[in-house]
Amino acid sequence: MTDAGTNAWIEAGAAADRIGAKVVELTTADELAECSALLQRVWRAGHPAEIASSSMLRTYVHSGNYVAGAYRGAALVGASVGFFGRHGERWHLHSHLAGVERDGHGKGVGHALKLHQRAWTLDRGITEVHWTYDPLILRNAYFNLQKLGAEAVEYLPEFYGPMTDGINSGDLTDRILVVWHLDRPHPAAADGPEAVPLVSRGPDGRPKVHEVPDAAGVLAVAVPEDAERLRAGDRDAALAWRVAVRDALMGRISAGYRITGMTRDGHYLLERAQ
Repeated sequence: MTDAGTNAWIEAGAAADRIGAKVVELTTADELAECSALLQRVWRAGHPAEIASSSMLRTYVHSGNYVAGAYRGAALVGASVGFFGRHGERWHLHSHLAGVERDGHGKGVGHALKLHQRAWTLDRGITEVHWTYDPLILRNAYFNLQKLGAEAVEYLPEFYGPMTDGINSGDLTDRILVVWHLDRPHPAAADGPEAVPLVSRGPDGRPKVHEVPDAAGVLAVAVPEDAERLRAGDRDAALAWRVAVRDALMGRISAGYRITGMTRDGHYLLERAQ
């Protein structure tokens, strides 16, 4: 094992210890069935196979892919599932699913799972983890881009097509693809005090789109404070946010900008690619 791999395991163990949890690979039929049930609850799906059946998870494990769970005592409180992929000549782990029980949000479970995944991946000589996330979910964007330091590399409109689980049903499944470079230093946190607003939050809770000249430097694109609650209560407003954020990010990325971070209060920062 390399020094980076050894240090990654130490960091992963320390993160789990801090929150009184244990993160382990899941391998038995009972463990995988429990993992499938947890993911079904997190996504509010009508059937386990809608997200990840225990038989599919068993296939992942048997073929050498990643299935892990976070326990507090005997209770499974979070899980993560990934499989190997290749982009060009470079192999990576694609982190397909990661879910934490509702009462575990913001309590370090997701971070402990990610650090375990990092150590596991480095152990296998691979230095990148890829995954996608919904660009409107503020807590996920901040966690991915700022806490972990993953790099946003592509905006993917309607990536999955229509989905029927309780979280995504009735919405457009736009995603941002991120790459977590496991062997690079973590970037500085974003604050964006001089960013020019491209999309901001209007007084009616809807997005306000601003005309910004092409020569502008750092740009800010707001997301709703709670997209999931908005989606449940006002579908029209949620769709307006989806379209505004999609148009702003895709438009500026095609014009030579890149996403460089997410502020704590929910603004993507974009700068011209060097």
